[in-house]
Amino acid sequence: MTAYASQTGERRRAEPRKLRFSRGGRDTTGRMLGVATGCVLAFMYAPIVTLMIFSFNTNQITKLPLTGWTLDWYEMAFSNSELMAALGNSLIVAAAAVVICLTIGIPTAFAMDRYEFPGKVVFRRLVLLPITLPGLITGISMLNFFSIVGVPLSLWTVVVGHGTALTAIVVTNVYARLQRFDRRIEEASSDLGARPWQTFLRVTLPNIRNAVIGSSLIAFTLSFDEIPVTFFLTGRDNTLPMYIWSTIRRGMTPEINAIGSVIIGTSIVLLLLSIFIMSEPGRGRRKAL
Repeated sequence: MTAYASQTGERRRAEPRKLRFSRGGRDTTGRMLGVATGCVLAFMYAPIVTLMIFSFNTNQITKLPLTGWTLDWYEMAFSNSELMAALGNSLIVAAAAVVICLTIGIPTAFAMDRYEFPGKVVFRRLVLLPITLPGLITGISMLNFFSIVGVPLSLWTVVVGHGTALTAIVVTNVYARLQRFDRRIEEASSDLGARPWQTFLRVTLPNIRNAVIGSSLIAFTLSFDEIPVTFFLTGRDNTLPMYIWSTIRRGMTPEINAIGSVIIGTSIVLLLLSIFIMSEPGRGRRKAL
């Protein structure tokens, strides 16, 4: 009995040591992962932060050391008529591309969710194909198509190209939201005498509104910053990314740093807004309960 008790006591004294070792190992692993994550984020975002800092530098050449702080480059950027025209073209293209994405994407998502038809699995894969392909391939393919049908290149060919490439964003997000939608609400609306279009506008659309708005913001941001497809489909009118690309071939200027900082800030705001809108309402409350 005494020997058994002594063995039991030794085993109990050994257990906390194992626990402390295990916690120490987890803490070390966590710190290493944190350091690695920090290094990756620094590698990704340090150039962006550098660009934004130099947009306020008084030096006309992008180099160290910093010589002072100014907002003159922003003033010069927004007074540049060619740059502002390119900015307007980018806004037009992005807005029109979003309209195409919504017009095609929402009915496509409903068809995938509500109906069974031959080749549905293949169709779902083909819908995702344009966004998974490199922009270079999409741009060349669209250029060949427009050349065959005899359509001259312009901003509207860019709009069609962006709409083709980005429709999958709306389809995937709306389809995922419809998968979680309780269709008994629509049945109740029909039982109460609502017509199909009334049920869609007053019942279905409010429930998928977050996915529609969020995917629209993502599509707008991606279209605004898109270069590969635009390069092959644009005509005489430049978009802002194409104008910046053509300008930096002659050298980086503070004006480009300034307008680049504005684009970065706007893109971050739109992406954060889309994430906030697409998040499930009341998720935090459900977890707390």
